[in-house]
Amino acid sequence: MADDDKNISYKPTDGLCYDPSEKKYWDEEALGKEITRVFEVCHGCRMCFKYCDSFPTLFSLLDEKYDGNVRKLTGDDTRAVMNACFQCKLCEVQCPYTPRDGHEFQLDFPKLVHRYAAIERRKRGTTLQDKLVGDPDFAGKAARMSGGMVNSMNRVRLHRWFMEKVLDVHRDKQLPDFASQTFESWAEAEGLTKQGPGGEVVLFQTCFVQHNEPQIGRDTVEVMKRNGVDLRCAKGLQCCGMPAWERGDLKGLRRKAHQSLDVLMPYVEAGAKVLAINPTCSMMLRREWPELLEGADRERATKLAAATMDPSEFLWSIRNEERFDTNFKSSPQGPVAYHAPCHLRTQGVGFKGRDLLRKLPGVKPQLVMECCGHDGTHAMTTHGFEPSQRVGKLAFEGMQKAEAKWWATDCPLAAIQFEQHAGRKPLHPMSLLARAYRGDSFEAPSAPASPYRRETEAPEEVEAEGHEEERSR
Repeated sequence: MADDDKNISYKPTDGLCYDPSEKKYWDEEALGKEITRVFEVCHGCRMCFKYCDSFPTLFSLLDEKYDGNVRKLTGDDTRAVMNACFQCKLCEVQCPYTPRDGHEFQLDFPKLVHRYAAIERRKRGTTLQDKLVGDPDFAGKAARMSGGMVNSMNRVRLHRWFMEKVLDVHRDKQLPDFASQTFESWAEAEGLTKQGPGGEVVLFQTCFVQHNEPQIGRDTVEVMKRNGVDLRCAKGLQCCGMPAWERGDLKGLRRKAHQSLDVLMPYVEAGAKVLAINPTCSMMLRREWPELLEGADRERATKLAAATMDPSEFLWSIRNEERFDTNFKSSPQGPVAYHAPCHLRTQGVGFKGRDLLRKLPGVKPQLVMECCGHDGTHAMTTHGFEPSQRVGKLAFEGMQKAEAKWWATDCPLAAIQFEQHAGRKPLHPMSLLARAYRGDSFEAPSAPASPYRRETEAPEEVEAEGHEEERSR
């Protein structure tokens, strides 16, 4: 009987491996067996048709080109399916066949994509795009060295065209400004880094708060202090490594994780919880590091994972204690549109940011659960910018339909996506609470259309050249 006539078993092949410390993980033939099996399972199930473009691409190829025969998919077909995944993780949340659920199929599509990307990265080596887009700490330091010039240049039409050609960053993508002062520098000036290991919690501010929006970190510190939490800050923390891992850079991820573990473990050993502000980062610390690191770092990461929490999750855990402060001096009142980030949903911690907003007098949060489509660096790229808008459309509409003057989300990158494509920038729940504690005004926030498309449109001759190249890809 020809191989094409044999049924493909849904059960794991001998190529199954999700551990990059094992030699089999890097075996392309072993990976190929698992890709064929997983594609066959997904082809038969189709529960995840509504998430990223990976599944519609796969199903369309099988239905329209290969008469349902997974074995006929080419290398280019597989690459198209894998490259369309932006690691929102919602398919893993939805899938009934995962290791998390103890199912015999042991299927984890996002990890399969990561394995594929890691092998592809090893073959191609490190590019300039990998270095600059996959290392936010490097980009943040370089931006500060420019004295603010980077922020200005990111709004210059010709410069953005150049970035698109060299770095694959879409010319119309709204990019966050870089702060002149890092969160760590502020925390050190406030004496928050001098106490050393101990305390109740230590803040993992994340690279985005560190380099782009330190105010979110400041608001988190203020809210925790208002509630009697002994919070410490640490010096020398690195990016969680997700931007590197998105591009298959395991070495880069491990290097950054090792440095952060050196900083955080003394706090963990002293009994402190680790509060990671960005949901992607808390997911990395909780779920990815214990599986991606090796040796002693894997052991340390397992201990760290057990101590990691989201700030809203931690604050909610002390809501019934006497120290929990409900003395809010102001409140937005009425409906507040709350977006639940995908990477919080994959951690299974519930909607604690939304629940905390209910503590504000007169506030009625309106929950929106659809993916916003940003997902790390995906929405920044030339191939991800348009799909990210399409994927996020339901989330944009959901926030707008809430008819709320104030929007909230725990994900700072999602906030950028909403600002550009839905007309209003949500605040982090910690920032909304901080405003209420301070008694700041909650007058209706202005919501002008994002200036990015208007300011970054290329001159006609450049625009024509760019589209000509895009059509040829």
